[in-house]
Amino acid sequence: MEANTMFLIKALFLVCFKVCFTLASDPDPIQDFCIPKPITFPHHHPFSTNLPCKSSSEITTEDFIFSGLKTPGNFTETGLATVPVNPTTFPGLNTLGLSFVRSDLKPGAINPPHYHPRATEVAHVVKGRVYSGFVDSNNKVYAKVMEEGEMMVYPKGLVHFQMNVGDVTATILGGLNSQSPGIQKIPSVVFGSGINEELLVKAFGLSVEQIGSLKKRFNPVMSYEH
Repeated sequence: MEANTMFLIKALFLVCFKVCFTLASDPDPIQDFCIPKPITFPHHHPFSTNLPCKSSSEITTEDFIFSGLKTPGNFTETGLATVPVNPTTFPGLNTLGLSFVRSDLKPGAINPPHYHPRATEVAHVVKGRVYSGFVDSNNKVYAKVMEEGEMMVYPKGLVHFQMNVGDVTATILGGLNSQSPGIQKIPSVVFGSGINEELLVKAFGLSVEQIGSLKKRFNPVMSYEH
């Protein structure tokens, strides 16, 4: 366990080094740091760049430490587990223009095509073999099987994906140059967002029944109701 933790720490350092030298998409901070002071208002995000900062007397070293990447998150039915790290879970990142994510994929599992509208991502394979890539605006795919220790960059706003092609659970550490990168998963965006069914039938050349089946699968409300 200690060896795995040290390896993950080294991977985090490499990702941070890469991301810190990438042009940030968030505004430059106007102070060294801002550990937000949580306040509760209706419809207010618990951590936001417009929250007041803690005073220096309230800040401790622990505000700049996060230990949640030591272990995987909870695996879904598809074999994917993620641990997002942003100012909500790690307040020390607030105003610094950074966020991270640990992804673990069981053999054969995928991280489906998705994109981050507000950030470039750097993905470092900590363990395993992962088929990884992205698609540019000309529909050209840039993909390969990445081995342990390799890193790939996914340009801001471009669709990217990952699949574990090895025999063991793969671990990937991602760093993004925004504290709020956003995420749009293509299957859910297309079939789970309520786009007009007739439009989807015409766009994909599928029957009403096939579109309905896909909408049930990717629309959380419809899946729950059925």
